[in-house]
Amino acid sequence: MIVFVGLGNPGSKYEDTKHNAGYWVVDELSRRRKLAFKPGKGDYLFSRSHDGNVLMVKPTTGMNGSGTAVKDVMNHFNVFSEDMIVIVDDVDLPLGQLRIRPKGGDGCHRGLESIIYTIGTTHFPRLRYGIATEENTRPAERYVLKPFRKSDHSIAHEMVQTAADAAESILVNGIAKTMNHFNVNPNKAQAEDTKEKE
Repeated sequence: MIVFVGLGNPGSKYEDTKHNAGYWVVDELSRRRKLAFKPGKGDYLFSRSHDGNVLMVKPTTGMNGSGTAVKDVMNHFNVFSEDMIVIVDDVDLPLGQLRIRPKGGDGCHRGLESIIYTIGTTHFPRLRYGIATEENTRPAERYVLKPFRKSDHSIAHEMVQTAADAAESILVNGIAKTMNHFNVNPNKAQAEDTKEKE
């Protein structure tokens, strides 16, 4: 089984904020399969493909508690960390770019930090959705909790589609080929990955 975990904050207050990019992508993956999310046995919502091989997950713990939900999913569905792709926003990556890696540090992302701390490993793939625009992105904790400007809506929506395409590619082609196709500079991404703390 392959699990796509889209990180975000639950509730209408946060629905359109940049920090919910992970939610948007797993929503799109579920929409493409005509699936609906339902409550899981823990603090998460999930949808499951008709063949049972693909799971889409949205933690409902709030971003900073994402690790609790991820651990519940791993335990309940017997999933290895290597088969769990975490989809997150990235304030240091320009809107319009994706960055896929097979493992790595938290990159100062609180959701990834929570997951790494809770499950005790950095060995899980992650798909980062760039959210940086021409606006001032600092302090990041304020920037990520605001919606995109109207002028950025079109590319933000396009990137949800592209990120979902990348997720689909992982299923068909694997991580390495998907990185080579979707990462803007895959060689640089791989070089950076070796420098991150494990």
